Amino acid sequence: MRDAVIVEAVRTPVGKGKPNGALAHVHPVELLAHTLRTLVERSGVDPELIDDVIGGTVDQVGEQAMNTTRYAALSAGLPESVPATTVDRQCGSSQQAVHFAAQGVISGAYDIAVACGVESMSRVPMWSNVPEGKDPFGPGIAARHPEGLVPQGISAELIAAKWSITREQMDAFAVTSHRRAAAAWDAGLFDAEVAPLEGVTRDECVRPDTSTEVLAGLRPAYHDPHFAERFPQIEWNVTAGNASPVNDGASAVLVMAGETAARLGLRPLARLHSFAVTGSDPLLMLTGVVPATEKVLRRAGLSLDDIDLFEVNEAFSSVVLAWQQETGADLGKVNVHGGAIALGHPLGASGTRLTATLVHAMQERGARYALQTMCEAGGLANAMIMERT
Repeated sequence: MRDAVIVEAVRTPVGKGKPNGALAHVHPVELLAHTLRTLVERSGVDPELIDDVIGGTVDQVGEQAMNTTRYAALSAGLPESVPATTVDRQCGSSQQAVHFAAQGVISGAYDIAVACGVESMSRVPMWSNVPEGKDPFGPGIAARHPEGLVPQGISAELIAAKWSITREQMDAFAVTSHRRAAAAWDAGLFDAEVAPLEGVTRDECVRPDTSTEVLAGLRPAYHDPHFAERFPQIEWNVTAGNASPVNDGASAVLVMAGETAARLGLRPLARLHSFAVTGSDPLLMLTGVVPATEKVLRRAGLSLDDIDLFEVNEAFSSVVLAWQQETGADLGKVNVHGGAIALGHPLGASGTRLTATLVHAMQERGARYALQTMCEAGGLANAMIMERT
């Protein structure tokens, strides 16, 4: 059976997803085009050989509508003959793009594919694709969940309550994320993956001087009297400081068959070893990373102890800390260059952002196996394992 390898991985710096953010002036098509152009330039691959470009975007409306990936590929200068499509598995959209690209290569449908993603949350805010007064769920979901589903912030609070995760633990985790990210930047560990754009060279949300004392002063981000009555177990400990910010950014990875890489004289960064996707309780919608981790390890024939590095998307501190409690993973191996709380979470771009960071961390640390997993709205999660070649 053919294998699939990653030969290049790049991302933009991540900007604040606000009107004054460092990348707010850049159209999302151009954000993604920049990573695609850089990916081709750094790899040296002939773009004519690319069989497909698969991109993730969550809010597919306005400037991110009409199959953003296709127009980004054209703007990047890829030949018109190279097709492209845009997928949505919520926060895991571009990780799903990696799965699809690798599965296409392994099956023989592709020789070379690009997996990528973009989100400009300054220009296309979250939920822009749901007009006011419209119900995106329908009567069947209302019947199945008569008390109603909840926003992600409430899910994060429910997770903290269920796993008895304290405010102090969440804030301490967030501080570690910022310190690791700042240390990685200072050591030049992001240089190989980041493609500076229009004078923006570093991630905008990293706060190296933050502390638990500073974070302790922040107010709860999601307190709501209705949900407080419905869920009296919630202690309202999730804040803007121990959750990911809103962001702008794009990322991309180049996937091809191992035999293709050898023929083109390209050195793989990692082999895409195993994949899993799973559904979970849509009320506790962010806990799918636990069964997804178990599922991908089982499919790979590996144990948790075999994994040298983990990337678990830091949508909220409580998600990663609950995952750690359930799996027993060593937090010293998790998000070693910082996570989304510090680096940012541009929704559709985050999957391949994590992959870019992880494959370069594998090279830097000599890791053999690495596992990436992401929670996703609606009670979903992706997981995959990579092996350094």
